[in-house]
Amino acid sequence: MSVLITGIGELTTNTEVSGDALVVDGDRVAWVGDSGSAPAADERVDVEGRAVLPGWVDSHTHLVFAGDRTAEFGARMAGKPYTAGGIAVTVNATRAASDEELAAVVRKHVAEALRQGTTFVETKTGYGLNVADEVRSARIAAEHADEVTFLGAHLVPPGADADEYVDLVRGEMLDAVAPLVRWADVFCEKGAFDYDQSKAVLVAAQQKGLGLRVHGNQLGEGPGVRLAVELGAASVDHCTYLSTEDVDALASSDTVATLLPACDLSTRQSLPPARALLDAGATVALASNCNPGSSYTSSMAFCVTTAVLQMRMTVEEAVWAATAGGAQALRRDDVGVIRPGARADLHVLDAPSITHLAYRPGVPLTHSVWRQGQRAI
Repeated sequence: MSVLITGIGELTTNTEVSGDALVVDGDRVAWVGDSGSAPAADERVDVEGRAVLPGWVDSHTHLVFAGDRTAEFGARMAGKPYTAGGIAVTVNATRAASDEELAAVVRKHVAEALRQGTTFVETKTGYGLNVADEVRSARIAAEHADEVTFLGAHLVPPGADADEYVDLVRGEMLDAVAPLVRWADVFCEKGAFDYDQSKAVLVAAQQKGLGLRVHGNQLGEGPGVRLAVELGAASVDHCTYLSTEDVDALASSDTVATLLPACDLSTRQSLPPARALLDAGATVALASNCNPGSSYTSSMAFCVTTAVLQMRMTVEEAVWAATAGGAQALRRDDVGVIRPGARADLHVLDAPSITHLAYRPGVPLTHSVWRQGQRAI
């Protein structure tokens, strides 16, 4: 069935295409242009002057988990610093949970995100940290998310030898998980994995045909950005603390700088230098980093608002980063845009323009959502 959507007050396509109407046919966008020249369609929907933009592309989440870390959050708000070690709390709870309990958590958060305009979600393993639980996490993630990333190198399990664990991750664990995922990631950070350990994991994953991602430069300047650029990773995520050399390296590469401002607020870190990255010519994405420890939000609108009000991004830059930028971080050209042939993922705001996302902070503005051509909200 084809649907003509008219009455669009402002259409953000992230392409050269413009207009005030579009046609959805099946799960794809079939046409975009001026309503006066719209083709016939089986159904017509008038959005009455509302803004339409691509659905949010959330390119960094950790949704396969169990347990609760409210106490850790409270301690941080009282002044305790964030460290990577809190991940172990979630690992223990995740290992103890049933498959159905974990699947229910993923479903819940994907649905929660969809209600807020997120139509494409990447999620990671990383709370299993043994072969069986990493495979289980990958399988469950693949059933409910659009893209899945192997993050066996999230943390060295308590009591394990770091180098022995790296050998496990890049050997038996990678062999078992690789058929279920598209990407491999590593937490290249003090308290997690150093440059050599991180590189060993990523090179092994690359040899398996997986795309690469890096958690880097979250807790301080470090080798994460350098490693990501060196290996041609699609994205390096966090980028909270960057040297001038890091910014220049990202600007001269195809590696996307994925910024996670909700995480930085929740961990009381500095916000990432978005303006410096953009002014240098780097490609920037925004993502939620939804996880139970350091960023328990699925609200991409909150990330956009924060980027505009506190990171000196324009509304247009922030919306692009949360849609097309996320798509580029996942090496996708069929989402994050509205053009003929793209996936029909649409976010209709109960507002006349995208400016209202920052102009009215904290106000829920999602009016309706179309995912793969079907009205979901």
